[in-house]
Amino acid sequence: MANRRRFQTLTQQLYKSTLHRDPPSLLQHLRTLTQIPNLPKNSFHPKSHYTLSTPNFYSSSTNFTTYRHFSSDRHDNSDNNDESEEDDSDYDDDDDDVDDDEMTEDSANHAVKREYSPEEKEAEAAAIGYKVIGQLQRSDRVFKSYEPVFAVIQIGSHQFKVSNGDCIYTEKLKFCEVHDKLILNKVLMLGSKTQTMIGRPVLPEATVHAVVEEHALDAKVIIFKKKRRKNYRRTKGHRQELTKLRITDIQGIEKPEIPTPEKAATKKVEKAAVAA
Repeated sequence: MANRRRFQTLTQQLYKSTLHRDPPSLLQHLRTLTQIPNLPKNSFHPKSHYTLSTPNFYSSSTNFTTYRHFSSDRHDNSDNNDESEEDDSDYDDDDDDVDDDEMTEDSANHAVKREYSPEEKEAEAAAIGYKVIGQLQRSDRVFKSYEPVFAVIQIGSHQFKVSNGDCIYTEKLKFCEVHDKLILNKVLMLGSKTQTMIGRPVLPEATVHAVVEEHALDAKVIIFKKKRRKNYRRTKGHRQELTKLRITDIQGIEKPEIPTPEKAATKKVEKAAVAA
């Protein structure tokens, strides 16, 4: 605080000296103290020294000389600084070029989507476990009444037990649209009241027919990460893309006859006659 006050008083006195035409001797000393000496161009040589006049505060007319040695030449430093700045600018330009190249590559990758050929689409769909037949037409009568037959199918890495008329949700299937008819060819097991067929691991002649009803999103799942005492918290949400399938038919197994009301009535009459 004391040094700050002294500096403030000195600056105030110096300002007053600029206002007065004939300032007192102390103000003249302050004015000479703040002046920069005019030295020759090659003055700042490492081996050279010059005398600088320093005002004497005790007498208004006498000055004494002191020797000041300079450790380096300013011109040399300025040249070195210019060279270093040029080198830094070169590195910055190179970094900018690299960043621009990376940005252009990323944008190109996002902009260009891979186009699959029909053979590639069919091969990938077969690897997942389905085959697209075509669009569902109004004249098609694919939905049937319930049949007491079940099948265990595999779609991707998930397995489902389905029957005729069931609805299942799978991970989003590529290369199929809403109202497409599918054949699910990875059938692991078939069963009914009279028989059971188990594949090793797949039944080659068994198929399950389905129709794509909807592409939807699953409920949001919150992913929260935390590291204690590290001020690290991350919260993210995820909604899985799903495909809704409606099972229409199961083929590859003998289906038992479904008893109709008329047949049930005739059986009751026969039982009653036998009992009588």
